[in-house]
Amino acid sequence: MDVSEPFAVDTVLAPVDGSAESATAVEYAIAVADRYDATVHALFILGRGVVYGLDAGTVDETAVAENTQGFFDDIDEIAGDADVPLVTSVDDGFSRTRKTRHPGNVVLDTADAIDADFIVLPREPITGTEAEVLEQAAEYVLSYASQPVLSV
Repeated sequence: MDVSEPFAVDTVLAPVDGSAESATAVEYAIAVADRYDATVHALFILGRGVVYGLDAGTVDETAVAENTQGFFDDIDEIAGDADVPLVTSVDDGFSRTRKTRHPGNVVLDTADAIDADFIVLPREPITGTEAEVLEQAAEYVLSYASQPVLSV
């Protein structure tokens, strides 16, 4: 019997959108990272309404930054309790000038850029609201990711 190389994970990408479902996905990402002595990279993806509102000046940038940082503070506490390193970043999930830019592409592009070994993202029910950005990305990421994906 051939002994294969063990599965190794150095970086777990956890795309988030501020929803309760994405917070749960981060908890799973932290558990995976804890198991493999890895780092979690939480990527906050801004939704269409926020991105377009920021561009138009109808959404307060400070409020968005405070909301995003508040979410990061909450998950930083969870990661700290598990003694798992946490890196955070924010990106726009949509663009008015690039029609091919959507949350799924942002997740996969970030996974490649940070050399992620594993992706954990929420697979949220279709709600019809713009707040849950990642529900639009889950199927795409599951279909096209070159890394293992856990959808919770």
